[in-house]
Amino acid sequence: MSNKCLLLCEIDIWLGCKQGNVGLIFTKGDLKEVREEISKYKVGAPARVGLVAPVDVVVPPGNTGLDPSQTAFFQVLNIPTKINKGTVEIVTPVELINKGDKVGSSEAALLAKLGIRPFSYGLVVSSVYDNGSVFSPEVLDLTEDDLIGKFAAGVSMVASLSLAVSFPTLAAAPHMFVNAYKNVLAVAVTSEYSYPQAEIVKEYLKDPSKFAVAAAPVVAAKSGGGATAAKVEEKKDEPEEESDDDFVCSLFD
Repeated sequence: MSNKCLLLCEIDIWLGCKQGNVGLIFTKGDLKEVREEISKYKVGAPARVGLVAPVDVVVPPGNTGLDPSQTAFFQVLNIPTKINKGTVEIVTPVELINKGDKVGSSEAALLAKLGIRPFSYGLVVSSVYDNGSVFSPEVLDLTEDDLIGKFAAGVSMVASLSLAVSFPTLAAAPHMFVNAYKNVLAVAVTSEYSYPQAEIVKEYLKDPSKFAVAAAPVVAAKSGGGATAAKVEEKKDEPEEESDDDFVCSLFD
């Protein structure tokens, strides 16, 4: 009985999405792949009078195959044409209908004569039902990187809130430990109490020149350690050459 109640509750969830001309697709496969497969099946449709254009309609240039008597029809729609080999040819591409505009009788007649079916109809996924939840199909576009980024942002917000209200949470624990260690270190520096890690800090505070000594090797490595080493080697080589010359001269002496 309980299983039937749960099943009826789940059915009520997706029955609320079943409004209008809606079909149901049952699948055990990957939902994103199923949606991509569904979107491939589209049928071209002609432009009917009074229909709101879902996309921009552009008439391409080229030979229309219509006889020269149809030139006036193109002039009404401000479409530049020329006569080529006894037929009407469109010179430049023309944006005939803008997206959101209603299709007029002249536009519909021209597209019908040219054999252009500018619109297409197909199935569109309106909602997805999975494991008792109904969600928008845009969720299927999320990648693993998007999910990781959203999760990291959520953890950061939890940590910030925990630190602000001084409430311990797993997300804020590392920051709390660091802040606590800073407090312990501050007490050790300002008092006689000490421990090995605090001794290093106290030595630096007593003799600030140690900061410069510690930073010197790093700066040298970044700014020109190779050139300095080369100069040192050259200086070392020069005395050796001088000593050889002195030795040769002493032989002749």
